[in-house]
Amino acid sequence: MSAKEIKALERRLYEECNKGKAAAMAVIDELYATDIVQHGSTGEDIRGLKDYKQSFSEVYNAFPDFHYTIDDMVVEGDKVAVRLTMTGTHKGAVRGIPPTNKKVTVWGIFIDRIAGGKIVEEWQAADMLSLMRQLGLKEIPTPKKEK
Repeated sequence: MSAKEIKALERRLYEECNKGKAAAMAVIDELYATDIVQHGSTGEDIRGLKDYKQSFSEVYNAFPDFHYTIDDMVVEGDKVAVRLTMTGTHKGAVRGIPPTNKKVTVWGIFIDRIAGGKIVEEWQAADMLSLMRQLGLKEIPTPKKEK
């Protein structure tokens, strides 16, 4: 794919995600490979479309008005880096934290590798410390490691 096509794919992804959970789930089915691997900032990889969608669904359950703003996008070969601002209102439990009804704003960086017109691998990092602070946590939970 050309850089222009990759940018269009990413813009479409985030535009659809901004329409809500149903649109996000549909566009993920369309634009992600069934064997997607996401490398997250918690150190735990998500493997496969089913688990990826489950993780994404949890975000919308916690923040039903979740919204992305693309701040920067750079394409190099088969990879695209997207710097985003994410906003939402905490209406459902997230990581064991009950709803606070607080509005949050968090930055994130996603790097997607594209093959065959689909996202096949993704690296993501988001400012989770800022998110926890905005939700009013005094102590920051540590991610659980699988044994």
